[in-house]
Amino acid sequence: MQTGLDCLLADDQTVARLRGARLALLAHPASVTAAFTPILQAFFARDLVPVKLFGPEHGFGGEAQDMVGVGDERGPRGIPVRSLYGSTYESLTPSAEDLEGVEVFVIDLQDVGSRYYTFVWTALLACRACWDRGIRVVVLDRPNPLGQELRHVEGPVQDARFFSFVGLEAVPVRHGLTLGELCVWERKRRGVDAGLLEIFGGPWPDDHTAYAWRDRFVAPSPNMPTYDTALVYPGGCLIEGTNLSEGRGTTRPFEWLGAPWLDADRLASAVAAIGLPGVVVRPMSFQPSFHKHAGKICGGVQVHVTDRSTFRPYATYLALLAEARHAHPTDFAFRREAYEFVQDRWAFDLLTGSEAVRLAMLEGMRGKEIAAAFGPANETDRDVVRAVRSARLV
Repeated sequence: MQTGLDCLLADDQTVARLRGARLALLAHPASVTAAFTPILQAFFARDLVPVKLFGPEHGFGGEAQDMVGVGDERGPRGIPVRSLYGSTYESLTPSAEDLEGVEVFVIDLQDVGSRYYTFVWTALLACRACWDRGIRVVVLDRPNPLGQELRHVEGPVQDARFFSFVGLEAVPVRHGLTLGELCVWERKRRGVDAGLLEIFGGPWPDDHTAYAWRDRFVAPSPNMPTYDTALVYPGGCLIEGTNLSEGRGTTRPFEWLGAPWLDADRLASAVAAIGLPGVVVRPMSFQPSFHKHAGKICGGVQVHVTDRSTFRPYATYLALLAEARHAHPTDFAFRREAYEFVQDRWAFDLLTGSEAVRLAMLEGMRGKEIAAAFGPANETDRDVVRAVRSARLV
């Protein structure tokens, strides 16, 4: 299965054209060829030498933990590396100084198909900054590892009051789109000249790529180590908006969740009684080495996906969190601290896209009802996906 990077490298004419331009490259550890060659090595082998490198959240090398600001540095051959995830919201966008002298801005970022995974928004912010200065953008697209079937789209689009770096534009939680499709959509919505955006790779068939990609998955960030992590992430990331551990500091982030005060057997039994499809929730315990509840033994559960075609991660984790709060109403809490540069909204609301789910949980709505009421995407949400996808085809 060829990625956009493979397609670009196989196009001798384009490689020759880029060789004569001043390139910038925005990439991360999952920016590899089908043979697992890192993009910078592959570029050097074709005499493509960027004048500047850019790294998204977690950094160009992917070493930093979540929401940890990354500084600028020097990369291979002394190429300057500019961080697009610093200590302020403004740091997320390339500045005029960053782009000075750049003629072509190349983007290769593996996304994992969830609205809150920040790489797509880093790409869109970079596109906007480049287009404002007449700089051409080349996107090396990659398949969505969760597949692109409309029936798998989950979670409503956000209310505009809850746009943030975990959702800069209104798309469903599990959106079934690729980074390239979102960039084309953004270009057309902004009326940018077609010559300022070039896409390599795709479109891919809706679903076979998801399964084929399993054996090709490269961790794009420290807590996204496997395909199984990506599969649960559209629901698992919701835990960040609570005081439960999402399994950071363990070997199974987002698959494990819990807290020192959580009754694992009670939670697993309550979720089992709901009868959610494609999943088994097993009681267990774990001890995070860092992050929430570091060094403490947590009662928790592991989410085992038994059928990826019927599993609905967003609905599953909504049910889990509702049942955890019902079982521990005085211990369970929603995150109050600043989240992804936003201080005046609850983190959970930024993730779900409105305050409705949080308020329903506080009013006592149980897991089965929460999953049914807020989990599925409706036709209006799917229409957003259709509009983004069709933009690439027109």
